[in-house]
Amino acid sequence: MSDSAALSPARIAPSILSADFARLGEEVRNVVAAGADWIHFDVMDNHYVPNLTIGPLVCEAIRPHVDVPIDVHLMVEPVDALIPSFAKAGANVITFHPEASRHVDRSLALIRDHGCKAGLVLNPASSPDLLTHVMDRLDVVLLMSVNPGFGGQSFIPQTLIKLRQVRALIARHVAGGGQPIALEVDGGVKADNIRQIREAGADTFVAGSAIFGKPDYAAVIREMRAQIALADHGAA
Repeated sequence: MSDSAALSPARIAPSILSADFARLGEEVRNVVAAGADWIHFDVMDNHYVPNLTIGPLVCEAIRPHVDVPIDVHLMVEPVDALIPSFAKAGANVITFHPEASRHVDRSLALIRDHGCKAGLVLNPASSPDLLTHVMDRLDVVLLMSVNPGFGGQSFIPQTLIKLRQVRALIARHVAGGGQPIALEVDGGVKADNIRQIREAGADTFVAGSAIFGKPDYAAVIREMRAQIALADHGAA
C-alpha cells in the first residue's frame, strides 16, 4: 500500500520566488484565489546560498493581501536574529537549515516562542538523522528536492527515498504520542511528478515556476490536486 494512505489533506504552497515582483500583491491575491493553501516565502542571504532575495519588509507588505499562512523558508546564516523579525512581519511558519544554526533546538524554540510553527529543512545531501533529537520541537519538515539557491531546477529523484524515510520517522513519532508534523517538499514540483511525490509521503507541496510561470494558476493547481487525488485513491 502507498505511503499516502494515512496522509493529511494536501497543501499547495506556491513560491513567490517565481512571481512577478513588480506586482507582488496582485500575484499573491491571484494565486490564493486560484486555490493556494499557503504562500511560500524564500529568504536567501548570499551567504548560506549563492543568491539574494527578500526580507521581512516584503513579508509585512504582502501580509494584508492574503489570509492564508505565510510559510517562510530561511536560507540564511545565522538564523536567530531574523526569526523575531519575520514573526512580527506576519509569518505563520518558519523553517531553517540545521547547518545554519549553532543551536538547532534553541532556534526551533525561538520560532515557537514567537507564535509560529517551526520546522527544519534538509538539503539533498542532508541526513534525516538530523531530525531525531528534535522531533518534539517540529511542526514541519521540509525536504529540498533541489539544491537551494535558485528557482526553476529539476526535481532530484533520490528525494523520493528520503521522503519515505522521513514519513516513517513521523509515523513512529505520532504513534508514540507525538504531535503531527507536516512533510513539505520544495524544488522541481510539477503536475507531472506530484503524484509520485504524494505517494512517497509528502503532504505539502512548494511549486514556483510550475505555477507562477503559467498563464492560468487555477488550472495548474486543479491539475496538481487531481494528480494528488489519484495517489490517494490508489492508496485507499
